[in-house]
Amino acid sequence: MQSDRLQVVLSVVLSVVLFTCGPSNFQAQDREMMVDSLPFLALGDSYTIGEGVDSALRWPVQLARRLRDAGVPVKDPLVIAKTGWTTDELDAGIDAAGPEGPFGLVSLLVGVNNQYRGRDLGEYRSQFRGLLARAISFAGGDEERVLVLSIPDWGVMPFAEGRDPAAIAREIDAFNAVNREESLARGVAWVDVTRISRAAASDPASAAPDGLHPSGVQYGLWAAEAFPVAVRMLGAPDG
Repeated sequence: MQSDRLQVVLSVVLSVVLFTCGPSNFQAQDREMMVDSLPFLALGDSYTIGEGVDSALRWPVQLARRLRDAGVPVKDPLVIAKTGWTTDELDAGIDAAGPEGPFGLVSLLVGVNNQYRGRDLGEYRSQFRGLLARAISFAGGDEERVLVLSIPDWGVMPFAEGRDPAAIAREIDAFNAVNREESLARGVAWVDVTRISRAAASDPASAAPDGLHPSGVQYGLWAAEAFPVAVRMLGAPDG
């Protein structure tokens, strides 16, 4: 008799456990835990820090929000970026900030200031390669957790009026050829936002008030372009 009662009690307990910890609840718990396991590090310059726009409109912040809305748990990014930074200045900025990985996602967008200052393309390749290696190390050595964005074309912005947009475009393309080649050689995802920046040139809403940097609207387009790539990198959530 006592054995029968014990069996009934165990059955009830097991039923409660299965009911309260069913697949959907396990997924919810797992996702809550994963929020802490998927920190996001965003490295770059004014385009990453979002010069001229609210911090909530930065493209990495918008990307993180899109990912969370889709059920992919990612924290808001830790941003190491500053307006005007070249590749070597970003490298020094990383040293000063001392971020501690591993990070679940690392983004890298840098080079426009190398182009703007007329810096050497070979120098850019060498320094970008070093930054890419650091980005991969921050991702725990996993190249598939690193996302590189191309340099947008500032020559189409109001700030560039009176300059030679064709010459700027050629130089931007040359720098992007380097960062794309280096990224693909390391097996890192590369996203083209240059095309978006050029297509948005005719839209007044695409520029921040300074006439040079993108608006939150354009950053949203960048985030939308990077989103499916990031989902593939991080893995779509179950269910």
